[in-house]
Parts: sequence; structure tokens; C-alpha cells
Amino acid sequence: MEAKFNLSNRQARQFILLKQGLLGEHKFTGKQGAFDYIHQAGCIQFDPVNVCGRNAEITLQARVKGFKKKHLHELLYEDRKLFDYPDKQLSIIPIEYWPYFERIRKRARQNIDNFPEISQHTEDFRTHIKEHGAVSSDDFKVEGSTKWWSAINWSANGKISRSVLEQMYSSGDLIIHHKKGIRRHYDLAERYIPDYLLNASDPLPDDFDNLKWRVLRRIGAVGLLWNSASSAWLGIEGLPTDVRHQVFDALLDEGKITMLTIEGIKSRFYIVAEDAPIIENILANPDIKPKPRCELIAPLDPFLWDRKLIKKVFDFEYSWEIYTPADKRKYAAYVLPLLCGEQFVGRVEAVCERETQTLLIKNIWYEDGIKQTKKLDAMIKSCVKRFAAFNDCKSLLFSK
Repeated sequence: MEAKFNLSNRQARQFILLKQGLLGEHKFTGKQGAFDYIHQAGCIQFDPVNVCGRNAEITLQARVKGFKKKHLHELLYEDRKLFDYPDKQLSIIPIEYWPYFERIRKRARQNIDNFPEISQHTEDFRTHIKEHGAVSSDDFKVEGSTKWWSAINWSANGKISRSVLEQMYSSGDLIIHHKKGIRRHYDLAERYIPDYLLNASDPLPDDFDNLKWRVLRRIGAVGLLWNSASSAWLGIEGLPTDVRHQVFDALLDEGKITMLTIEGIKSRFYIVAEDAPIIENILANPDIKPKPRCELIAPLDPFLWDRKLIKKVFDFEYSWEIYTPADKRKYAAYVLPLLCGEQFVGRVEAVCERETQTLLIKNIWYEDGIKQTKKLDAMIKSCVKRFAAFNDCKSLLFSK
């Protein structure tokens, strides 16, 4: 099959950035914009590390004008338009997708028979939660620990109380009611999930149809992907190479994805068919230059889910070194890529010092060949000033 579009490297960059809402005028604004972006991506990853905002929050601040951390909290735990559940690892997902994860909850329910030390406490926990409301594992005094796994989690010698709650959460009996720091508080799902979603059957009971749905969402989340091994597929079970090829072939035959090529790269790339107008507009208006923006990008941003692709298309190599031993790090444990206009110009180590309400910029590393002009300097200063405000910091300090 021939590619529908043939793009230059710059056109490919523009497409991804416009799709992501990281180039030109903001396409996402405020709390509604935060929801709209998560809906577009299908999910965003949650990570508890909070050096200068958590991953999901940093993801949203980069592309949502006027985003505040409270917006995400409200969408999750007040409006209930989103919920926490594993997708690409632990993720934040639009509530309408609840039925699509029934197969995972079903596996978790079937799994409980393997762990009687957990199942014997389930009804007591349920009764307590029904009477008292949201709880954490500290609210139960159950002696002992257990090795336990579910369809979505693993606990080696974990507290029994925590394992019981996570099993009930995995099976869909509980949802995360709220978080205090990294501690999860659970409540009964039936209190918050509308009946038409809570009791809905799996919309895609066929395994292959489910795989097609999940792959299509990941392509849409990144914007542009190739049919290759990729961290973008993390969390999708049953997707070895041969099956992935079958999935891509089926999505092409059904007209749900479109093939394209990028100048200088041998691999074929794919977009969701609905995004073709973005490329058509780029090709029809080669002289138009979208307004450049300067943004700090989260380590687990959907934009970065395939770092090999980012290296190929943007000539930028990024590794999140938080789990790298200190003596082997090239930069620092928590470093954010710095995007200016249509290219990555460097990376920033930012630390939020909460006691003094100061955002400390400890380091900025520029990419080779980047000229530190007055214009670039002004854009970066404006970016980190906004980032300080996003972190509720009243002052900004550059380390010498």
C-alpha cells in the first residue's frame, strides 16, 4: 500500500506539535481544556514524584492555557469526569471509557480465588466502607503481609490491608476517591460511577477488536507512530510483533489509520484518519509559520511515549534519569525537555522549594548548535516564570 502523504521532516514536526497543542495559539484552555486534551489523548500517565509538579499536571500545563493543579483534582474527584486506572501504567482516563476496561476488572475478580488471605477480608472491608466512607490502608488493622498479584498490580510482602483494597480496586468494586500526597483513599465505585457505565458490558469482548481500539488510541495520543516495538504500547497485553502487524493491517483496511512517509526516514508512519486535515492544511500552506511557544515537557508526556521516534524526527535524545544511579546520570534525576517553537533546545532541572515558595532553576543544558539569542532567552524566562506560577511559587531563582 502506498503512503497517502509524503512529509518533510519539518512538516512532520509541525503535524505532531499542532496535534499535541504545543505549537501556535493554544487549542486547550482552562479546566475544560484539560479535560478535552485528556479526552484527545485517551489517557495521561500518573506518576507520584513531585519535584516541580506531578507528571500529569506538567503534561497539562504545557498545552492548556490557564491550567491550575486544582483543575485536574476537580475533574477527577469532584466532577468525576475522569478516573484513575491502569492503561499505559497508572493513568488518568475519561470516565466514559470505564466499560472498555471490564476485561481487566474481570481478570482481577477471577484472580481473587488464588489468595484466600485477601478474599476472607473483602466483605468486612466493603461493609466498613459502606458505613464510613472513603478509607486508606491505614484505617484497617489487619496483621501480617502477603505476596499478591492482580491483573494490574503486584505486591511483594505487602500489608494485607493494602492488598485487599488494591484487589477491590483492581476488580472495580472500589475507585480512588482522592489522594493525599501519594496515599490513595478508596470508596465504593457504585457511589460515583453512573449506573449506565458501571453495569455496562464490555463494548469490545473480542480480543482482537480490543487490541485495535487500544492501538488506535495510542496512535492518536502520540499523534504519529510507526509499526515497531515501542514504549507507546506499554500496558497493552497480547501484542507481540505478529499480532501488532495484523492490527495495523486491519486498521488500514478499515480506514481508521492513514500511512505516511517522512523524508530521510525509511520507516512508514501512521496517523488516525481523523487527523488527515491537519496534514492537508500543512501541505497546502507551506509558507505559514505557526506562532512559536516555549514549553517544559513532562517526562512521561504522551508526546514522548516513543523516544526513538522523537530522536528520529526531532533529533532529540531524552532519558528520564530518576531511576539511574547518581554516578551514571548524564544530567540529573528529574530533568524536563525544553521545547521552543518546532525544536527541543535543551533541558531544565527545576525544583520547587515549597517552604520558601521558590522555583529554583538549578541547571539549563542547551542542545549542541543552539544559539542563545536574546529572543530565545526571553522566551525561556517567560516559560519558567509561567512554570513558577503553575507551581504556586512567588519567586523564581536561577542557580549560578
